[in-house]
Amino acid sequence: MIELMGGKEKFSRHMDELFTMHLPDEFFAETEDITREGIIGNYVHGNEPAHHAAYLYNWTDDEWKTQERVRMILKNQYRPTPDGLGGNDDCGQMSAWYLFTALGFYPVAPGSDRYDLGSPVVKTAKLTLENGKVLMIEARNQGEKNVYVASISVNGRKLNRNYLTHAEIMNGGKIIFEMTPNRRAA
Repeated sequence: MIELMGGKEKFSRHMDELFTMHLPDEFFAETEDITREGIIGNYVHGNEPAHHAAYLYNWTDDEWKTQERVRMILKNQYRPTPDGLGGNDDCGQMSAWYLFTALGFYPVAPGSDRYDLGSPVVKTAKLTLENGKVLMIEARNQGEKNVYVASISVNGRKLNRNYLTHAEIMNGGKIIFEMTPNRRAA
């Protein structure tokens, strides 16, 4: 898809437009699940089929934009109130996106063993996995302005890629995100 759209740079610009353009109300006026609150540009977070979109920057040279966009979505689309979701939580998908994204990764492509990195909002998390192993997640220097991942390590081994594998998660251990306010150049 990226090649067909003219390469990584053009695709990244197209994604920028997705998140910044104005979508007139008439395009969603007759739908029950989509409201202005669930829309960011032409990205409709309140309609779950688009949830993977912010993570697609990870396939370009602008992976920092994934980190920036997911933090913006978390902040604008989720609140601890009765109406705190900017859409319909069909089968728990809005909640699942929040939980994965808050931990710092998301399964973009069902059936793949890849979990794309985002920008964790948790400082620490302890997950007891189905196999009995424990996965610890730590986001050092995590804060509202520190949205960019400077580095990530899994069980002491630095990753030089922007995703985790299912095996890395299921093996348990510790994932450490080093967070920074400065976006990282590709």
